[in-house]
Amino acid sequence: MGRNESRAGVGPDPERDAGPVGEHRLPPVIATLVAVVLYALLPDSLLLGPRVVIPVIEVALLVALVATNPWRMARQSRWSRIAALALAVLVIVSNLVSLGLLVTQLGSDADGMAMLRGAMQVWGTNVIGFALVYWELDRGGPVARRMLPRNKIPRADWRFSQDENHGAVDEVRASSSEDSDWRPVFADYLYLSVTNSSAFSPTDTMPLSSRAKLLMATQATAALLTSLLVVARAVGSLTGG
Repeated sequence: MGRNESRAGVGPDPERDAGPVGEHRLPPVIATLVAVVLYALLPDSLLLGPRVVIPVIEVALLVALVATNPWRMARQSRWSRIAALALAVLVIVSNLVSLGLLVTQLGSDADGMAMLRGAMQVWGTNVIGFALVYWELDRGGPVARRMLPRNKIPRADWRFSQDENHGAVDEVRASSSEDSDWRPVFADYLYLSVTNSSAFSPTDTMPLSSRAKLLMATQATAALLTSLLVVARAVGSLTGG
């Protein structure tokens, strides 16, 4: 049996044969709502303005985006692209402001448990916000990645493992970008964001563009501040240190 025959599937792939299918809307919607709730539950001292203002703006942008692509992300307009990027940037900027406010309280007699809860909320929002930005920027965004032919997709900002697996053994190569037409979805960028916030550096997904490197550096710095300074100070307050 030849190589092509050994790599063949057991039958036709109806989804692939039917043409490109947009990415599911639900995962990024759930992640965004989690970020909205995390921000809304922050202590008053960590909020930028009235408690409801930023969550209401974020939800309004999210509703408008869902109305454009309720289930599958197959359509994109100039305004929807701007709204999607604005939502992701708003999540990040408001969270970085909260982190700055949290850091300013390190030398105060603020409640240690409240600081620890706030730090965890900021860390979680940091992960989601940057995942949204990575997802929206890479290769033209979620609509372009899934709906355009591969030779029409804009340049990649990140290189995933699947982009390199075409030279591996058959069972690994089967899921590579070259052999299966694999394209990253929101879960891939969420994983990238989690690992960058935990290891403070790239792991298996490498940044290619300058903007990708700057974004990852900003995220890693924010995560480092949260993990090493704020959490350590909060734990110290709880233990009487």
